[in-house]
Amino acid sequence: MHRGHRTLLLTATASYAAVAAGVLTTSPLVRLDWHVAMFKPYKQWPCAQGPLDVFVVAGQRGPTAVAALAWLGWRSWRTGSARPVLVLGTALALLNASVGAVKLGAGRLGPHYAHTVGSAELFHDGMIFPSGHTANGVVVWGTLAYLAGRHRRAARLAAGLMAFGVGLATVYLGTHWVSDVLGGWAAGALVLLSLPLLEPFVAAAERRLGRFGRFGGGGQDGRGGRLGGPDRLGARSPPTRRPRPCPTRSVSR
Repeated sequence: MHRGHRTLLLTATASYAAVAAGVLTTSPLVRLDWHVAMFKPYKQWPCAQGPLDVFVVAGQRGPTAVAALAWLGWRSWRTGSARPVLVLGTALALLNASVGAVKLGAGRLGPHYAHTVGSAELFHDGMIFPSGHTANGVVVWGTLAYLAGRHRRAARLAAGLMAFGVGLATVYLGTHWVSDVLGGWAAGALVLLSLPLLEPFVAAAERRLGRFGRFGGGGQDGRGGRLGGPDRLGARSPPTRRPRPCPTRSVSR
């Protein structure tokens, strides 16, 4: 792990811990949550509610996971490398385990179901902290950018905008507190930053799949790099040419 990666990983961890501590201790962060929730942005700007109701689907786990799996599955089939699908599966498994555990432990209620003004609304039957929509938006769109073969800068920018927009949309709609979204961004970033550390496990799983014949390591690695062997789709051997017969001369007698 290089120094820059270690710094980002520690920063994301510290940010996640700080947000969680702020919620647990009913800090000024919780007061900010209530100020924004009672402001009710969806009532201040009602014309944006329809479009944002649709846009927030970009953070829902089911639709985004299915769409990403379809795209990366096609890439895996085309290149003969299972790495794209395995990386996405690893990211989603890590996301579900880490975010799900914190949600169950916090038991936080959302703004629409809160009971006491000024309370963090913890340890009830809620599943609101951290924001799953936000964390999922970071992980799914970020994983697609991580696996991008071309235009990686544009893919990273698009992933960042999608994750940022999904988080703000949930606050606007009143489904999440501000601290939920901050925690979701940090939780999703932690998963993304953990992916390079899990590459050896992904490579080992790909080698095991290679025994079944389809994903034997040929084609490309999911980022556009050659792994050796021809592309499995459209790879054709050059046409063979038949030798032309030599002309024969008639001998006159």
